[in-house]
Amino acid sequence: MKDARPPPTGDVIAGGGWVVPRKRPAAANSKGRGFMNGYLQVVRFIATAIAVCRLGAGLLRAAEPSFGKQPNIIFLLTDDQGYGDLSCHGNPILRTPNLDRLHGEGVRFTDFHVSPTCSPTRAALMTGRHEFRNGVTHTILERERLTLTATTLAEILRSAGYTTGIFGKWHLGDEPDHWPDKRGFDEMFVHGAGGIGQTYPGSCGDAPGNTYFDPAILHNGRFEKTKGYCTDVFFGQATKWIESVKGKQPFFCYLATNAPHAPLQVRPEDEKRYADKVKNPMVAKFFGMIANIDDNVGKLLAKLQEWDIERDTLFIFMNDNGGTVGVQVYNAGMRGQKVTPWLGGTRAAAFWRWPGTLKPADVDRLSSHIDVLPTLAEIAGAKLTDKVKEQVEGRSLLPLLKDPKADWPERVLFTHVGRWPKGTRPEEYKYRGCSVRSARWQLVSESKDGKKAWQLFDVKADPGEKTDVADEHPAVVRELDRAYDQWWSSVQPQLVNENAPGPKVNPFRELYERQFGKAVPP
Repeated sequence: MKDARPPPTGDVIAGGGWVVPRKRPAAANSKGRGFMNGYLQVVRFIATAIAVCRLGAGLLRAAEPSFGKQPNIIFLLTDDQGYGDLSCHGNPILRTPNLDRLHGEGVRFTDFHVSPTCSPTRAALMTGRHEFRNGVTHTILERERLTLTATTLAEILRSAGYTTGIFGKWHLGDEPDHWPDKRGFDEMFVHGAGGIGQTYPGSCGDAPGNTYFDPAILHNGRFEKTKGYCTDVFFGQATKWIESVKGKQPFFCYLATNAPHAPLQVRPEDEKRYADKVKNPMVAKFFGMIANIDDNVGKLLAKLQEWDIERDTLFIFMNDNGGTVGVQVYNAGMRGQKVTPWLGGTRAAAFWRWPGTLKPADVDRLSSHIDVLPTLAEIAGAKLTDKVKEQVEGRSLLPLLKDPKADWPERVLFTHVGRWPKGTRPEEYKYRGCSVRSARWQLVSESKDGKKAWQLFDVKADPGEKTDVADEHPAVVRELDRAYDQWWSSVQPQLVNENAPGPKVNPFRELYERQFGKAVPP
């Protein structure tokens, strides 16, 4: 939104995927109303917005890959590493030379945003739409399960001729019908729950007794007892798989580490790297876990060069939510962290490296995790079905990958922390931990009682969100408040997991004990 005025009619904005239009011709409004038959309570301009946004997504019908060739794709997603937990972003203590290399040799999105927690971000990445539209409003209690009606990024890439593999963290449902091998992945090598060793009531849980060392990993439907540190195990398995499929067909390798998420179980030699450099021993552990990830990135990059596929491979790095342990050392000047609606809770690294094809550059346009699916679909030359075109809210980043200064219409992104107690009415928590973001403004409510308590920040002039300017710009507050209200109403029918019953026995435990017996490993 520019100077408190809505963008011109037809500007497509996403993140809840909305347009904020001026008055439209009757025919256009009629089309919007027809499109939103199932949501009769949503006002006319939002119906039109969704129609226009999805029309934009539907244009991705490339008969050929956008760069004339299908790249291999490696997508690295780390867990609980913040934007500030990189030396290339100014961290004064942590050294990440190999992640810095991805930054230096790639296209860097400097105003890129994800969800405030892990399952929501993963749901948005896999579907190209806000996590609430996938039923994902939490990280546990069945509310982390990706709706089975959604089409995933892996399915789309597989339809374009890719072989697909996941290594590490899934966290979108631990019941067999929700496993990645049912959602488009040919190769599955994953732990359960949100972290190795975690178990919660219901379906969300890992193999019993698991730790970050020698974990039991679900590999294509059966558990394997591995040897080594979890991050090394995941990178090692991914590397082995890539070597087995390279050259036969393009591959999509989704490498989602559980590190540096707590519990902070770290190799002693990695912890020692920072033991004398920080006062808090937990930070030393956390930074050591990131250093180990960085080492593995270096090894994987070396393998790509050894195999002579470096210039045929798009390597993407992202982190999944705002910072955690590391923010006490450095948070890149931002307010907030994981599980908050502030910029510090959603801003993420997004490095896109493709040697010889993408020129290194900074992109300062407002972008988001919901943009990843349409971007990779276009790069791969995937033809989106009508169902997927209805699903996708994000927009392709391809114009910005080609030209960082390309035209990029105004947009609005919606954030809600979710995580309200199970069995309660979501409406009671409508304004507890939410934000509305446009290119210039961020409207934030962090009320503890769920009541509306908007604050407004000019994030271009005040990126640290220190000064509330709501009183000076009431028109901006009204416009963003109205957009949020309509977005909230529209997602309510899609919150399908709120009262979903869970199984009596955790599925990973049940399978593990069926395979190995009830004895829990030490």
